[in-house]
Amino acid sequence: MSFKTKVEGATHVHVRSGFGGLVKGVTLGVAALLIFGLGLNIGNGRITLGPHGSQTGLPAQLDYSSVTALYQELKDNYNGKLTAQQLTDGLKHGLAEATNDPYTEYFTAAEAKDFNSQLNNSFSGIGAELGQDNDKNIIVISPLDGFPAMKAGLKAQDIITTINGTTTSGMSVDEAVSKIRGKSGTVVKLGIVRDKSQSLTLSITRQNIQAPSITTKTLDGTIGYMHITTFADDTSQLALKDAQAFKKQNVKGIILDLRGNPGGLLDAAIDVSSLWLPKGATIVEERGTIGIDTHQANGDNILQGIPTVVLIDGGSASASEITAGALHDNGVATLIGQKSYGKGVVQQLLDLNDGGQLKVTVAQWFRPNGQNIQHKGITPDQTVKENANATSDNDAQLIAAQAYLNK
Repeated sequence: MSFKTKVEGATHVHVRSGFGGLVKGVTLGVAALLIFGLGLNIGNGRITLGPHGSQTGLPAQLDYSSVTALYQELKDNYNGKLTAQQLTDGLKHGLAEATNDPYTEYFTAAEAKDFNSQLNNSFSGIGAELGQDNDKNIIVISPLDGFPAMKAGLKAQDIITTINGTTTSGMSVDEAVSKIRGKSGTVVKLGIVRDKSQSLTLSITRQNIQAPSITTKTLDGTIGYMHITTFADDTSQLALKDAQAFKKQNVKGIILDLRGNPGGLLDAAIDVSSLWLPKGATIVEERGTIGIDTHQANGDNILQGIPTVVLIDGGSASASEITAGALHDNGVATLIGQKSYGKGVVQQLLDLNDGGQLKVTVAQWFRPNGQNIQHKGITPDQTVKENANATSDNDAQLIAAQAYLNK
């Protein structure tokens, strides 16, 4: 989604989960990760904008007389326990839900805290990325360096057979992630099969984890690979650092992997796009109640001129779609993969005096070519289907991207 702090989002199942886009901004998409998981359409709430105008035709004040009458009847007749706080929160949730807009939501203070933690890849777990192999086993893709999973001895390609004594047979990656995550300081016991022969039981203490939003590597010694899982607070700084490293390595091509990325902060999407685009190039245009707001590249275009492929799929949403569209429409990248999620609206995250937040749709966003992708998505230049349970060795989309750049 997009935030103002704006957000956009979708939902996809990879090994991680993500968000949409917010404007400050933010955009989101979807995926599944041991480290964190969710689908959103918002921003981090640190920046709020003024009112976006009153074009709803609503009165200046609501008439609460019927609400008061309903409250009285509920108080006098309901055979159960309710608190005033429950009712107040229910009214606030109901006001947001009355819009019938899936991206407009009210968050209590606790919900707002959780939302912002997820937006920035912050969670309590063991720090390991999970997936499935061709036999539907839950496997460890990679333990994160310095976190409990690695410290406890968990290794890539380990098969997780049980979680706290419960078999993982028939379990999805999302279910496994949910069972492994838990309160910081508590222990999860994993049954492991290593190298198809060695059986182990590892007791791993969960901790609060802040996962980086970007991972990079070099393929074939000449192609820079940048995988952005969400557009979070750390994305702009990490992307710039990684871009500088690619430039120093003199890579001949770059693969920007936005698959399963649900979005996040719009500012982060603008900064990432600006690594390829000349200063002033249009990245995205917002059209809302206060008019048109055009976001342009900021001039940090150290990757300009390097052949680039952007990988997208049905889990690429909001900020991911803004980035993919900006690079494609400005002629600096080729899109490979499958059609993206299709979230073309922007949300603003507003702080409320009760500690809660309102995520509210304030605008539509348009690609540089003038298209709004709401419910349509972005169709890649080269459509390549995803392999079920793809690994780095048989990832058809990644292989196609490498082949394109090696031409």
